[in-house]
Amino acid sequence: GNGLVIANINVGVLYLFAISSLGVYGIIMSGWASNSRYAFLGALRSSAQMVSYEVSMGFVIITVLLCVGSLNLSDIVRAQSGSFWHWHWLPLFPMFVIFFISALAETNRHPFDLPEAEAELVAGYQVEYSSMTFALFFLGEYANMILMGGMTSILFLGGWLSPIDVWPLNVVWLGPVWFILKVFVLMFVFIWIRATLPRYRYDQLMRIGWKVFLPFSLVYLVAVAGFLVAFDKLPKL
Repeated sequence: GNGLVIANINVGVLYLFAISSLGVYGIIMSGWASNSRYAFLGALRSSAQMVSYEVSMGFVIITVLLCVGSLNLSDIVRAQSGSFWHWHWLPLFPMFVIFFISALAETNRHPFDLPEAEAELVAGYQVEYSSMTFALFFLGEYANMILMGGMTSILFLGGWLSPIDVWPLNVVWLGPVWFILKVFVLMFVFIWIRATLPRYRYDQLMRIGWKVFLPFSLVYLVAVAGFLVAFDKLPKL
């Protein structure tokens, strides 16, 4: 919540995006170290998938930063002050959808869990691992889900802000409760999608990332920048 931030760094978004990108190296090394063609193919698939969707996520984040004028996570949340219709999900709804679907691909969740497609690659890059090492892979995957849920909440859903800006819902100590609740709802949607949608083919996955999300997010970014300049809405730095 406001005043309850542990590390209020001015490049918070950049830091989170950089840290979330480091998972690619662990997956590549785990597949290569297994000395198994299935594990190596799974690692290559996973790294290509994560890198492909990170490009679109970068454009989405830049769009939000254009509207806020700061890389500070607290500033991004404060820019969404007010009730839920002031949050970024409404004016930037297409980017919100792109970011959430890209988060599914980034975390290798259904319907984009191609790196561990049982029919093709047994268990992907995890095939040669068992016991605690296998559990650590799953722990990392779910930790990445929580990170993506937190980033989605901060960028588009008002972070720790109350959906309705009235007392007593907007008191400071309720901030962490609202934030955890939003992340919990996003995790529920992650699991709901896993139980609902069929798995995509690998060529469909890459086509969506490079031929749909990338050009659309770039065009939307330019459109938002043009709108802000034309109507003199650019935030004062």
